[in-house]
Order: sequence, then C-alpha cells, then structure tokens
Amino acid sequence: MSWSKGVRQTHRWLALAFTITVIVCFIAIAQEKPPMWVFYTPLLPLGLLLFTGLNLFVLPYVTKRRSRQHSARESETTA
Repeated sequence: MSWSKGVRQTHRWLALAFTITVIVCFIAIAQEKPPMWVFYTPLLPLGLLLFTGLNLFVLPYVTKRRSRQHSARESETTA
C-alpha cells in the first residue's frame, strides 16, 4: 500500500471513529448527568482528521509540482 492510500484509509477509519464518538455524546446527553469527559472524546479523532485531511488536501498540489520539476529536469538533461 502506498503512502497516500494509507493516509486515505486512515482518514476513513478516523471519520468512522469520530462519528461513533459523536453518537455516544448524543446518547450521553440523554442521560441525567453525563460525565464531562464524554464530551471531550470526539476531540482526538477530530484532531487526527484535521492532519490527515490537510495531507489529502495538499497531496494533489505537491504531486503536480513534483511532476513539473521532474519533467523540467528531464528536458534540461536532453537539451
């Protein structure tokens, strides 16, 4: 599995974990006195989603720039 596929798969699993923790928070709200730590549980997957999402957002631009630099180097060596 390549690096970008691994990040994409991790991002998907983190999204699932985040969704589950949000559902748990809504269930906890229905209880009389939910513990405060329940409301902080979605923050860890959300923070990790931020980093993997930013990586996936920037990846096409980095790939395009690398391919341009690679083609520029090839044209310099052939000229």
